[in-house]
Amino acid sequence: MKRRKWDAQTKTRIVLAGLEGESVTDLCRRYEIRPSQYYKWRDHFLSNCVRAFDGPPRCRSQGNLETENTRLKKLVGELTLELAGK
Repeated sequence: MKRRKWDAQTKTRIVLAGLEGESVTDLCRRYEIRPSQYYKWRDHFLSNCVRAFDGPPRCRSQGNLETENTRLKKLVGELTLELAGK
């Protein structure tokens, strides 16, 4: 049997249906998954649901972005002057 890949939206929909009171047995039968898989998804969902209320993810702090922006503007200015002198 070929292994299926489930996207995050489908997993969430299945877990929420179970949390809202739908029978786990019925859900598992409908989506052809094992109850143990449902419970793994549910536990993962519940342990990470706090992140829904966090702010947007940040890859760099605001100060680092401003510093990088200033550095790049200076570099562009220098390169423009260098090309204009040729």
